[in-house]
Amino acid sequence: MIYFPIIAAFALAGGTVLERHILKRKEIDIKRYQTLEFLAIVLIMLPLLYFFWKLDPQALQLKNIIILIAVIICSIAANLFTFYSMKGDKVSNLEPAKMLEPLFTILLAVVFSLFFQGAYESNPKVLVASLIAGVVLILTHVKKEHLNFNKYFTAAIIGSFLFALEVIISNLILEFYSPVTFYFFRCLGVFILSIIIFKTKLSGVDKKLKIDLVMVGIIWVLYRVVAYYGYLKIGIVSTTLILMLGAVLTYVFAKIFLREKINKRNIIASIVILACILYASFA
Repeated sequence: MIYFPIIAAFALAGGTVLERHILKRKEIDIKRYQTLEFLAIVLIMLPLLYFFWKLDPQALQLKNIIILIAVIICSIAANLFTFYSMKGDKVSNLEPAKMLEPLFTILLAVVFSLFFQGAYESNPKVLVASLIAGVVLILTHVKKEHLNFNKYFTAAIIGSFLFALEVIISNLILEFYSPVTFYFFRCLGVFILSIIIFKTKLSGVDKKLKIDLVMVGIIWVLYRVVAYYGYLKIGIVSTTLILMLGAVLTYVFAKIFLREKINKRNIIASIVILACILYASFA
């Protein structure tokens, strides 16, 4: 099962870099991008529903519908804050803020476990390894200039917290769906609310942008579906620990495709994270 989150980590890194590439274009704003991207994801997932559809009756209970709506609202807000930060600053500058997401996820999982018994992992060795990896990841990537928070860095932190909160809330109802079905409803909800709120025009999209939207859409479908599968099979904390590889890989991809710098601290973080993953895997 450990291989699935690793695949998701690669997808996370690739999707982040490609998304930054698209958002650098002056002609597309974050609201339009959000609407178009989630439309692309919904269309990509339609054929998959035939093979992976699952919707248990419990999903239709009022409390679980309310939880799904909360997930959708968190997703809309998290994506807007993240897109805003990526539109205005480099991936490498924002990555320390984005690296807070796994730490937020682990801490929120601990808090929620106090109220929802059995819904989240309680293995102390896995929790300790995850916290160590999260703290090291942040410490090895924060620079002096990051201590002076600009609006883009602050937006990235808020986006990271909201994404973490979304994952924790999602876990309360994820078992009632297949990962594909859940992600479809989540993205369909984001698309519908986005087009209503932002009144985005869907016409006038050039061919290059369409291709880019489809590519990043495929990557995010792969990332989220595999991540959800990991949450169901090995738990949120263990999956989050492995997904920290995505933060390291983002730097590597940014170096290769965006020509941004990579340094020794990235290598140290990679070694520590790999050691924590191996420790937690055999704990």
